Amino acid sequence: MTLDLAAIQAAAGRLKGQIERTPCRHSKTLSKITGAEVWVKFENLQFTAAYKERGALNKLMLLSEAEKSKGVIAASAGNHAQGLAYHGARLGVPVTIVMPKTTPFVKVQHTRDFGATVVIEGETYDDANAHARKLRDEQGLTFVHPFDDYDIMAGQGTIALEMLEDAPDLEILPVPIGGGGLISGVATAAKALKPDIRIVGCEPAMYPSFTARMRGVAAHCGGQTIAEGVAVKQVGDLTYGVVRPLIDDVLLLEEPHLEQAVSLYCNVEKTIAEGAGAASLAALLAYPERFRGKKCGLILCGGNIDTRLLASVLTRELVRAQRLASLRIIGDDRPGLLSTVASVIGTMGANIIEVNHNRLALDVPAKGAEFDITIETRDAQHTQDVMQALRESGYPPRVV
Repeated sequence: MTLDLAAIQAAAGRLKGQIERTPCRHSKTLSKITGAEVWVKFENLQFTAAYKERGALNKLMLLSEAEKSKGVIAASAGNHAQGLAYHGARLGVPVTIVMPKTTPFVKVQHTRDFGATVVIEGETYDDANAHARKLRDEQGLTFVHPFDDYDIMAGQGTIALEMLEDAPDLEILPVPIGGGGLISGVATAAKALKPDIRIVGCEPAMYPSFTARMRGVAAHCGGQTIAEGVAVKQVGDLTYGVVRPLIDDVLLLEEPHLEQAVSLYCNVEKTIAEGAGAASLAALLAYPERFRGKKCGLILCGGNIDTRLLASVLTRELVRAQRLASLRIIGDDRPGLLSTVASVIGTMGANIIEVNHNRLALDVPAKGAEFDITIETRDAQHTQDVMQALRESGYPPRVV
């Protein structure tokens, strides 16, 4: 088998009416921020909040009746699991999912809620994958690979068909890479329809599996990335063979840009993106010169992020923007000092979030006191104005 435009178009026919035909919209604000003309494909609006159900459903619909009867098994960090579980339940196909221990709780719970049998095994995707294959052999199930399968790739490629229908003038598609299923399908369809379109892969710097293979070196993968959906140590053999001739470049993304992209989707587009889902936007933030002035199609490929992690990411972004700042002030330990400092901050229009009072720090005089005051301001300039007002009042702060 191979992957071609005909296979992707056939998949689109199977999926029609079975999944959401998600919108691809122009974002004026993201365009202004990045310098590119940004179009966003909102795959987080699928029922399972991720594009993965396209490939999963296409694969399920191509199984024989005997295979459907026995059931399927897969290893997944979440989105493939949910897509397979949801559509397996719709079609009456038993689904077993093996998930690594690091999978976010929200993805584990959603997969169970969709009716799948969930097995938690291993620290990484690769550990879960090995266990899933063992269960496949023991129970006679059909293994549904999350990316290294032509039917899966064809399903994912239907995204590009829809994007180029909605925005036919797109010039460049930055696409997240984990195992390579999404970029294989998207690149195949996009290049067949528009040969001059550029395809750029986006990988978390902690898991540069495609980049390493492309350069012929060993991949040094590991670490707690917020883009766990693409935290794969080894790109698929089939996907690599499909996409390597079609890809123009691969960009490695550090965590701050992934976090900033998640925050921008939330604050600008009023929509939720997981780390992997925000990777294409992160590429525009990290490498603006590569995309400036070009018509870029971004696939917001998933929105299944743990709410606690999302809260942490949004708060950390406030710190980066200096809208939240912790100021350390050393003064005399006397009544009214904190009131005076608070009055200065309040007069400047800032809000005090938290105060920590430390009298025992050895670098503070015995008759002195140290305060860590966390304040909320409008922006970085407002924070600087508050700090200047404190200096002029005799309480010079430093940022902790």
